[in-house]
Amino acid sequence: MTIRSAGILLYRRGPGPEMEVWIAHMGGPFWARKDARAWSIPKGEYSPDEDPLAAALREFAEEMGSAAPSADYIRLGDFRQPSGKIITVYTAESDFAPERIVSNTFALEWPKGSGLVRSYPEIDDAKWTRVPEARTELVGGQLPILDGLIQHLGSRGT
Repeated sequence: MTIRSAGILLYRRGPGPEMEVWIAHMGGPFWARKDARAWSIPKGEYSPDEDPLAAALREFAEEMGSAAPSADYIRLGDFRQPSGKIITVYTAESDFAPERIVSNTFALEWPKGSGLVRSYPEIDDAKWTRVPEARTELVGGQLPILDGLIQHLGSRGT
């Protein structure tokens, strides 16, 4: 059975021709002190009987610690990841500006084999970033999502 996730890629137009996207740094010890290919769109898994937009909004709130902005969300598409997971992505223009990021957490034994289980945030940071930087920061499998947004909006995104 294919694992499905739903997520939101917010964008805003900067002061000029460039666009910015809202991305999140993955939490936990594996991603600590990594920047390149360590960022993601806010997303999470959902069940087959759940509406993907509702799941995307829920996951955004869980990972950011505040609700997704009220906006006209457009389904950008379904994007298959190298793992086989499919991410259904919605996008909207917004100037989202939370006071702080407070993500839900997950338990992980770290170091592996130590018997020590700790709690880590799913997301430990999030930010607006220009598209060229997002190309080096997003995990490789999510670059087609960024390309899909740029195609959707036309050449304004580069």
